[in-house]
Amino acid sequence: MIRKLKKNPPLMVCLSFFGLILFGAILLNLPMASADGKSIGFLNALFTSTSASCVTGLIVANTATQWTVFGKLVIITLIQIGGLGTMVFLSLIALAFNKKIGISERRIIKEQTNADTSKGIIRLVIYIIKFSLSVEFIGAVLLATRFIPDFGLQKGILFSLFHAVSAFCNAGFDILGNSLVDYVDNITVNLVVALLIIFGGLGFTVYIDIYKKRRFRNLTLHSKVVISITSILLVLGTIAYFILEHKSASMEGLTLKGKILASFFMSSSARTAGFNSIDIGKMQEGSVIVTIMLMFIGASPASTGGGIKTTTFGVLLFSTLSVLRGNDETEIFHKTIPRDALLKSLCIFSLGSALVIFSSLCITIIEGGKFLYLDILYEIVSAIGTVGVSRGLTANLSSLSKLIIIVLMYLGRVGAATLGIGLLNRKNKKHTRYSYGKIIVG
Repeated sequence: MIRKLKKNPPLMVCLSFFGLILFGAILLNLPMASADGKSIGFLNALFTSTSASCVTGLIVANTATQWTVFGKLVIITLIQIGGLGTMVFLSLIALAFNKKIGISERRIIKEQTNADTSKGIIRLVIYIIKFSLSVEFIGAVLLATRFIPDFGLQKGILFSLFHAVSAFCNAGFDILGNSLVDYVDNITVNLVVALLIIFGGLGFTVYIDIYKKRRFRNLTLHSKVVISITSILLVLGTIAYFILEHKSASMEGLTLKGKILASFFMSSSARTAGFNSIDIGKMQEGSVIVTIMLMFIGASPASTGGGIKTTTFGVLLFSTLSVLRGNDETEIFHKTIPRDALLKSLCIFSLGSALVIFSSLCITIIEGGKFLYLDILYEIVSAIGTVGVSRGLTANLSSLSKLIIIVLMYLGRVGAATLGIGLLNRKNKKHTRYSYGKIIVG
């Protein structure tokens, strides 16, 4: 059984996350994890564990007040493991005990990190761990310059470490009690957290490429697309939020500097992280729609974020432009996109769209018109994109709706396509080729 599973890396990745979620749920369900000394209930514990392991950030109870130090340690550990990847973390443990990592394990790590080859995969694991911990440490030090004066030495350090890890892993969990609303116009907190989110969402393969190539023109096509699409989304998102919200109740009382800072932070956080510096409930409907679109796109492959990914969006965008121009091939940065990359992008987009539509209709029926459809759609895309922002629905959902959200968070992290390939991929591939048939499209 285990040997068969090892030969199916996509399924192993999915099962590893499932195991992590279940283990976390058992720990969070313990009375010692809750501040009131009572169990939060297995469903709520499972929801929180899934949200932390899948670095989402949706919560059924306030993280700052619900959990004890033990509970918060469990959550931040789940975030760290889930952000780096379960197999990467297990490899770290194996390396620490001088255990040999076999070919099967290397293939699974390759699947989880989206690496091109298993060659040099252990070096990649070591790099991911060193880079992640270094960035988180630097982020924590910078946040400490603000949190220590506000909360004292001990709390300031703990708050800095927790939010640095949560931001880099694009989790969105906070122990301040009100996300970053109290720091909406603070440059240090906003920029540090925003940069941690961006770094966490770019993907480890991009950093390696930048380190080796140095110049943009020398980078691989993947890195160029990731950096370009990320930059475009950040700029357009900032402009959109500023135009839509600068006169609304969400930014009431802020200076021009505060409004620009809030717009940039929301643009950075909306795609993957789940932190918010303004009241989500007071945002205009236009901003809600912008946020839904950004959440659906998400971060980049081999990163700590979810969504359909920036590269998927980039391939589909440029393919659409190519069709409109009458070109037979899709070209990006003077490179032709392979057919299999286009088909995979279409598959991911189609599965993501189908999940959003189907699950939103299910929750609408289950809740019986209790919530606005736009708010339900917002919650669902937030779960699939592993973002974690909410318009106040999460804690008020029924048990069945919470289960749907749990499944969506899980699929958003492991990838619906990855799970589908793991379950449906046949050992013996079909070799029969049929003649082409004509079909009218459009």
